Amino acid sequence: MGRVTERRKVLRIRDGAVSTRPDTLVAEEPLEIRLNGKPLAITMRTPGDDFALAAGFLVSEGVLAAASDLQNIVYCAGATADGSNTYNVVDVRTAPGISLPDFTLERNVYTSSSCGLCGKASLDAVRTTTRWPIADTPRLRVTPALLAGLPERLREAQRVFDRTGGLHAAALFTEDGRLLDIKEDVGRHNAVDKLVGRALQNGGLPLSRTVLLVSGRASFELAQKAVMAGIPVLAAVSAPSSLAVDLAAETGLTLVGFLRGSSMNVYAGDDRIVLAQEPEPETAKS
Repeated sequence: MGRVTERRKVLRIRDGAVSTRPDTLVAEEPLEIRLNGKPLAITMRTPGDDFALAAGFLVSEGVLAAASDLQNIVYCAGATADGSNTYNVVDVRTAPGISLPDFTLERNVYTSSSCGLCGKASLDAVRTTTRWPIADTPRLRVTPALLAGLPERLREAQRVFDRTGGLHAAALFTEDGRLLDIKEDVGRHNAVDKLVGRALQNGGLPLSRTVLLVSGRASFELAQKAVMAGIPVLAAVSAPSSLAVDLAAETGLTLVGFLRGSSMNVYAGDDRIVLAQEPEPETAKS
């Protein structure tokens, strides 16, 4: 199994003083995901929780929706020419009778650690393939104060980040702010897949009473993964993309960006935010 961190020698320069020292880096290795024996996708990831990552990826693709849809996940022996197991290839076997969307069998995509599924499907595709349209009853409601406290809880739980500074994180919280799970990876979309995949394996989908918090920005891919898992609230410490906002508005997802301290921007789904006062009307510029 690949290691989460690796050591490398670095030249260290601090205020003119020069020294050499070992530095701890986050590991990054490719993972090939096969579906019923057929290559489907390659993602650059931090080794660990590979089965959950593959399962979560297939939730976002509309292939899996429950633990019963999954027969097993295995590392592929003989993945190299000499027959050794690199632990960088997994094969996901679906249960008998599970119908597979045609598009999952026709594409072989490369997923980078920074951009997620580049060139992914349109807004319409996500809206029509989700198993759990976001229409929570009773309505999940959260306060700005609760959201403001989540990034610090996320940071406190980031174990590998403390040693490397090179990982993204994603965490699931209950509607009252209790941490349910956290995953780290070089790709924030991988971290979300690991969370969703673990929930699927534990029979926890849909995640309809949870808040998803991600480090960094909120891309279209992250909004897509939240919608496909039935998550009603996605919060990010940085900016969302325009397409992520469009998808949130289309599907009813509450999207919060620039969550820093007590400040935040709500880009869609503000009816889930409990406000102490009404927002001031926008004033026209002269």
